[in-house]
Amino acid sequence: MMNLVRINFDVVKETILEDNKMRKLITYFSMVISAALLGVSTVSAGEIPETQVTVIGTNSTVRHAVIPEKRFWNETLPKITNGKITANYNNMDLMGIKGFQVLRLLKAGVTDFGSSDVSKLAGDNAAFEGCDLAGLALDVNAARAICDAWKPTMDRIMQKQFNTKLLATGANPPQVFWCRDPINQLSDLKGRKIRVFNKTMSDFVNAVGGTTISMAFAEVVPALQRGVVDCAVTGTTSGNSAGWTEVSDYIYPMYLGWSVGFQGVNLDSWNRLGPDAQRALIDGFKLLEDDLWATVAVSASQADNCNTGKDPCDYGKKAKMTIAPVKDADKGLHKELMENVVLVEWGKRCGKDCVVEWNNTIGKVVGMAIPLDKI
Repeated sequence: MMNLVRINFDVVKETILEDNKMRKLITYFSMVISAALLGVSTVSAGEIPETQVTVIGTNSTVRHAVIPEKRFWNETLPKITNGKITANYNNMDLMGIKGFQVLRLLKAGVTDFGSSDVSKLAGDNAAFEGCDLAGLALDVNAARAICDAWKPTMDRIMQKQFNTKLLATGANPPQVFWCRDPINQLSDLKGRKIRVFNKTMSDFVNAVGGTTISMAFAEVVPALQRGVVDCAVTGTTSGNSAGWTEVSDYIYPMYLGWSVGFQGVNLDSWNRLGPDAQRALIDGFKLLEDDLWATVAVSASQADNCNTGKDPCDYGKKAKMTIAPVKDADKGLHKELMENVVLVEWGKRCGKDCVVEWNNTIGKVVGMAIPLDKI
């Protein structure tokens, strides 16, 4: 058996989604994927040597991402490779791995495949933030169109600097403020300690007078519980499924991005798979990408229901959060901060060549340009 495994992660895998509603939803998406697989080429048994690959998956509590990932590695992959390729899949939080470390582990060949948020990679290259800047996309379709425009840029950087091939993108529900105390407008954030997880969010929050604290997703619940932070930013259903409803009471649904994710593969591992397996996997990852975006759309549409105790709520637990409507004045301020602070500050970090590329790709999708004279 050909074996690409670098290390054997001996980790207890979490069991998720036992309720009937969730099983029905999983069954529905599985039927969709199964139907799509009919149009995907599989390879004959003799064309691929038996191979097991290691996979670092997303955080185990992020159900809307874990479900499609596990469906791909456990169901789609065996189908499109006639059972020749199998996966040792483990979630990053269960292995003590932080999001920014995944690409580095891919580069080093510690894992064959991995997934994480692209904005968490910005410490290594600011360009990774380009398709998930705070406030840029206000709906899931816009978020995907923006990411599609930036994928060639991210893939080029990953291959050149990190020995990694970009295979797919996905997202989380819109990133919003979860707070211990009441919040009714952006000005209420002034003086509060707020957890963020990327620099573009820091730019936005600092501009309204908040104090930003960066911490891993798995560390937020105790931080909110102990008052280490007053508020924290995450997805509308990500926080719900991770237990944030037990340590916070208020949500302010001002969108600060979509926590866009990537699926990547170490290039050496990829090349060893051979052309037949590569073709099958490229088709398979197209299905995974569609599945990830479709699942997050459903999850996002039900978020308010889950957080306020209503049905349908298939991707979370019913809670009793207070959601304050975004005021018109804050909508205007949101746009102003995004255009005059977030875009410009990111442009300074990324550089003029990067900004020119952004203007010629994402800029054309969203109908705006970052002024070069401010960089």
